[in-house]
Amino acid sequence: MKYRLTCLTPLLVGDGSKLSPIDYMVWKDQVNVLDQSRIFRLLSKGPRLENYLKQLSKAEKLDFASWGGFAQNFARRRTPFEHPSYTAFWQKLPPPDLFIPTFATGPAGPYLPASALRGAMRTGLVFSRGIGRAMTELASLPPGDRTLRQPGRAAEEQALGDSSRSQLKTLSLADSAPIPENSFKVYMLRVSTLERRPPGRVELRWKQSPRGSVEGRRAEDSTPQFAEMANPGVTFEGSWTQREFLQQPEIARALRWKTPLTSAALFEAVNAFAAAQLAAHKAYAAAAGLSYLEQNLAALEARLESARQSGACLVALGWGSGFFSKVASLDTDGDSYRRILGQSSLYNKVLRPGVPFPKTRRIVFLENRPATLAGWALLELV
Repeated sequence: MKYRLTCLTPLLVGDGSKLSPIDYMVWKDQVNVLDQSRIFRLLSKGPRLENYLKQLSKAEKLDFASWGGFAQNFARRRTPFEHPSYTAFWQKLPPPDLFIPTFATGPAGPYLPASALRGAMRTGLVFSRGIGRAMTELASLPPGDRTLRQPGRAAEEQALGDSSRSQLKTLSLADSAPIPENSFKVYMLRVSTLERRPPGRVELRWKQSPRGSVEGRRAEDSTPQFAEMANPGVTFEGSWTQREFLQQPEIARALRWKTPLTSAALFEAVNAFAAAQLAAHKAYAAAAGLSYLEQNLAALEARLESARQSGACLVALGWGSGFFSKVASLDTDGDSYRRILGQSSLYNKVLRPGVPFPKTRRIVFLENRPATLAGWALLELV
């Protein structure tokens, strides 16, 4: 059996790699990734190699006036911007903001790592089992000299069992087959935030590096981010295997499972998680006044209903999918949740009464409009 993952919004599942500003040049509204090995071989035949190496060692990005011909003739691949207007935004950014995250790529080409998909499925399953009781127990622990480094592990093991008897042992996934390199575009994203305003309301702001949020609602004044993402409609296919021997009644009893995990039960759990995420994102979009984003989230909810009827599911995964896609408890306004987060130096400074947590979203712009959230895809078995 195989799985098919179809992108519904721009998707980036990377391997930690980024294009630095000396790896590419922007020309004709597209990112031209230079074939440096070929360039070195060419320049080694003449006197220009030393100057090129000297500029590479000192420059934060290549000078197009001197080396722009390489972008035209020696590009390993060319990935267009999602919209031509992004070139102007790119040109205004300082070099530290010009690093572009890229999709996971192997010797045969770009592919979807199975670990990313499996992680999304696992989080959805933990969510469906409910970890409210475990969260309450964690929050009631007396504060000690050291905070818990992994407070969610106990709750996760309570829901699924430890690694030796986790019900996900019945599922085996393989990396997807490679897809063509023309399946990608470079998308622009901006980070929105909410700030509290009396009396008891919140107001939209946009993040600007390194100042923080921008006064007013002009997204153009914030700092954009660029990422190489798979286009909506792109599909990934890979092997999906259910280990039938682990579903035998005697094996299930030995592993202390009430019932073996089936694909249908797993998909329903993931759909419940997707519904909760979309509801939280819609509430955020309504509070921020992002009507176009709210419309697109409603369209994702409609796709979720049709997926449930057809036996498929919706998942959120990868870079930019946000805090809610990584945690199995979404009641971030609850006292127990906030007490646990307050023990972490990473979160205790950003928790504010009357302001939802998280108060930021990384929003994908389409045609220079705040349009959707990254990482949503339809998963089905074929």
